[in-house]
Amino acid sequence: MAVSFRQLAPTFAAEVDGVDCTKPPAPDEVAAIEEGMDRYAVLIFRDQKLDDARQIAFTRRFGELESYTTPGHIRRHEEQRLGSGIADFSNLDKDGGIMPADDRVWFFKLGDRLWHSDSSFRPVPAKYSLLSGRVIPSCGGNTEFADMRAAYDALDERTKAEIEPLVCLHSLIYSRAAIGFTELTEAERAAFRPVRQRLVRTHPVAGRKSLFLSAHAGAIEGWTVPEAQIFLRDLTEHATQPGFVYSHRWRIGDLVMWDNRQTMHRARRFDDRAEVRDVRRTTLAGDVATIEQAAD
Repeated sequence: MAVSFRQLAPTFAAEVDGVDCTKPPAPDEVAAIEEGMDRYAVLIFRDQKLDDARQIAFTRRFGELESYTTPGHIRRHEEQRLGSGIADFSNLDKDGGIMPADDRVWFFKLGDRLWHSDSSFRPVPAKYSLLSGRVIPSCGGNTEFADMRAAYDALDERTKAEIEPLVCLHSLIYSRAAIGFTELTEAERAAFRPVRQRLVRTHPVAGRKSLFLSAHAGAIEGWTVPEAQIFLRDLTEHATQPGFVYSHRWRIGDLVMWDNRQTMHRARRFDDRAEVRDVRRTTLAGDVATIEQAAD
C-alpha cells in the first residue's frame, strides 16, 4: 500500500495512511515519510500497536537517537520508569502511581504546557520527535502544534530584517522560571547553562525560513532582559494564533511525529489527579547548531 497524506490544518500537519510503524519501514517508505515531514512538519499515524522497543526501532530508521551526557530533566537515572532511549511524559511515578501534586518532578513536567521546541536548550537542538499515546485521559491532554514557517512568512518585511541577525539564549532555567519553578540545585543550574540559538533558522532540505521560538528562550544577545522577554512574548503570540495551530486530540495507538526545526508544541491540561496520561517520546538528534548557520 502506498504512503498517502491527508492535510489536517490550513498550513501544515497531515494524517498518514499506508504505514505500519510496528515494523521497520522500507527505504521507499522512509523517503515518503521524510518528504511528508518536509512538507507538513507534523505527521499522525493512527492505530499503531507500539511497545517501547518497536517505537525506538521505527525512530532509528530516520537517524540517530538524541544522546547527551548532561540531563534535560531533573529526574535522576535511578528514578526513571522507562528504559533508555525513550522519554516518559506521563503523570506517573517510577512505581506506576499518579505523581503527587507537590512532587518536584511533576512541577518540572508542567513546563511542557508552555510553547516550546524540544531540546532548544541543547547546543544542537533536536530534529524529529515521535510521541506515542499509550493511555489517554477521557478529556483534555491535547498536544498543540504551531507552524513556525507560516508564522515567519506572515511577518512584515521590517520585522524580518530586524530579527534576521538576532541570537537568543535558551535554557530550562528560563522555561521553568516562567511557571514559578526556580528551586534548582547548583548542579542543575550548571547542567542547564544557557546556549545560543538563532532566532531565524532555515530548513536544510526545504529551504524555508522559520522562527525559532521556545519557552526555553529567555534572553536576546545585546538586548536588556525585559525588552527581550516582551519581544519574544510578542513573537510567540503572533506565531501561535489560531491560523498557525493544529490541536491534536489523542487516541490510544496514535504516533505523532514532528519536526522541531519547523514547529513549536505544547501539552494541554487534563485531570492529572484522577486520570492517567501515558505518552512516550523518542527523539532524533539534530544535524547542526543553529549558531553555525550564517544569517543572510
